[in-house]
Amino acid sequence: MSQPPFSIPSGNPTHPLYGRRRGPECEPLLLTELNPHAVIDNPSERNAPVELQSFGTVREPCPKCQKSCLHLILRQANVRTAHLLCLDCGSCYDAHYAGGAPALTI
Repeated sequence: MSQPPFSIPSGNPTHPLYGRRRGPECEPLLLTELNPHAVIDNPSERNAPVELQSFGTVREPCPKCQKSCLHLILRQANVRTAHLLCLDCGSCYDAHYAGGAPALTI
């Protein structure tokens, strides 16, 4: 059995805000697929999983596999740019709003 390409610790289901949606309905995000090698530095060992810290999930499912919600991955030690990641198929996405404004910048 192959090891998953990414390892993300699970959320905290005991936190009072875990799984809750807040605020009014938001406009949908437009997703653009990114090359994973352009946003994530792979470890020197080819088959070793990349350890990433997720900052939660977003409401959009993965456009490629439609299996699960995407995880928000912000810049960190081995991540060059903030992006959305699908844990099932390993696809990475940039997100922006219909008007063209980036959704993943602070």
